Amino acid sequence: MLAPMEGVVDHLMRDMLTRVGGFDQCVTEFVRVVDQKLPKKTFYRLCPELHNGGKTPAGVPVRVQLLGQHPQWLAENAQTAIELGSPGVDLNFGCPAKTVNKSKGGAVLLKETQTLYDIVKAVRDAVPAEIPVSAKIRLGFEDKSLAIENAIAITEAGASELVVHARTKTEGYKPPAYWDWIAKIKQHTDIPLVANGEIWNAEDAQRCQSQSECTNLMIGRGALAMPNLAMSIKEGVAPMPWSELAALLIQYSGYEIFGDKGKYYPNRIKQWCGYLKRQYPEAEVLFNDIRRLTKSQDIVDVLARQADI
Repeated sequence: MLAPMEGVVDHLMRDMLTRVGGFDQCVTEFVRVVDQKLPKKTFYRLCPELHNGGKTPAGVPVRVQLLGQHPQWLAENAQTAIELGSPGVDLNFGCPAKTVNKSKGGAVLLKETQTLYDIVKAVRDAVPAEIPVSAKIRLGFEDKSLAIENAIAITEAGASELVVHARTKTEGYKPPAYWDWIAKIKQHTDIPLVANGEIWNAEDAQRCQSQSECTNLMIGRGALAMPNLAMSIKEGVAPMPWSELAALLIQYSGYEIFGDKGKYYPNRIKQWCGYLKRQYPEAEVLFNDIRRLTKSQDIVDVLARQADI
């Protein structure tokens, strides 16, 4: 599964990464639900794939993710997502962002086991039985004391699947990820679990699968650092060479420049270089070459030289 990453993995990135291959499922950036039924345009903006049967152009299903604290409003918006064609609904109980947590969304709900149950139950009851309702959690907010209790509550409320990011909110994205905790959770739930956190290469994936006792994985930052990571995990292919990756960055420029976010392309490529540096030393060089450039075409020209185009 391709992880939802706010402000990073939008429909353009989902399109490109699913074309590269290896992904079976995507989840959108969260739709923030407060105290109303949102208009259809909100769902279409965050999940344009709804115009394509809820799938990326490569045919990979995209599940709408909701974030909020009020069970009934989440349930009503889940109904909208399904009516518009989402192949499932995902509930975000893992977002560590301070602004989200302050308004009682995301990971802060991991302190409230009953609220988790109430939200999942309301959404499960609101959508057709054949529609998957998944949830994404961390191991806890400040500690892991409620990890198993929270997973049991989500299971008993009727969730179809549970993604576990193997760190607490306080631990953020700092290594390591505690994959063995997912195995502990697995002893207390009979729904499919998906392991997430600190998977950067095929070797990490194998260790995660072994320690978590989970076959299914969700990858996020790792897929940005190596765009064919899913294929590397699934089929053992070698990491994408830099020249091919540079060509992919040019392809992404086409999406961004001619899509609806052209003005953001320079910043997005610079942001992406931050992830790519982990796997590709060339990304550091690229960043230094483009960091002062503000025009998309100038950046594409630099990339073209690196891709030997």
